[in-house]
Amino acid sequence: MTIAPAANAAAHSALPDALRRAIGAAHVLTEANDLEARLVEDRGLARGSALALLRPGSTHEVAACQRLCHAAGMPVVPQGGNTGLAGGGVPEGGIILTTDRLNAIPEVAATNATMTVDAGCILAHIQQAADAQFPLSLASEGSPQIGGNLSTNVGGTAVLRYGNTRDLVLGIEVVLPNGRILNDLNGLRKKNTDYDLRNMFIGAEGTLGIITAAVLKLFPKPLARATTLVACADAPRALKLYARMRRRAADTLSTFEYINRMALQMVIDQPFVSHDQPGAVPIQ
Repeated sequence: MTIAPAANAAAHSALPDALRRAIGAAHVLTEANDLEARLVEDRGLARGSALALLRPGSTHEVAACQRLCHAAGMPVVPQGGNTGLAGGGVPEGGIILTTDRLNAIPEVAATNATMTVDAGCILAHIQQAADAQFPLSLASEGSPQIGGNLSTNVGGTAVLRYGNTRDLVLGIEVVLPNGRILNDLNGLRKKNTDYDLRNMFIGAEGTLGIITAAVLKLFPKPLARATTLVACADAPRALKLYARMRRRAADTLSTFEYINRMALQMVIDQPFVSHDQPGAVPIQ
């Protein structure tokens, strides 16, 4: 949530009309049925409230929304696909700003192995556009938006080989709470000047500003993949197995995650899992 200075009731009452003029009345939603899905996380354990849902269609429209809300002292909660399960995207009053209309992929630069994407792009669509060369992968990749992935610095399933989301980003564009746009969309791989704005905003969960675009790194496709599920009695044995796999597979090891008995029980009805396993490790 980006926090604006306190303002009077008159400024609040004039805000909806000002926002409608800025981004169009069709994209300032205030009806309960339009807000409902945005006020609760998927498990239903966290529920909030909001005055309106904004759907800007460009970085400049995001800036206009931020500027108006800031002047009126209205808090703004940015939302992407709203797939988080920790309640961080659930608003506690104020206004929701969704990036779902910021969904263009302006460039896929094969020679530099980068792609420039808007924050509202669905992760799965980015992977398809990059011909599977963008390695961030999540169980819910058909729903989350890359802006949310960046804001929470998600790890994904291949973090061992490729790192967290911040390790896959070369540049970003951000709109500050006062509406100022910071554009650092460059594909430079060697950059040793100036402050590192990228890492300041990635992982900040929208508290410092709203990420509107990013330049992502692409990687060559693996020539082959091998995936297995290994039964493992406990966590110490899983750590020993991990050390052994690192020695043998080196940096080709991309996935290794210990699943304890409680978590395994949740998927025990799957045909590839034996009922008597105390734990398991999927490896790729």
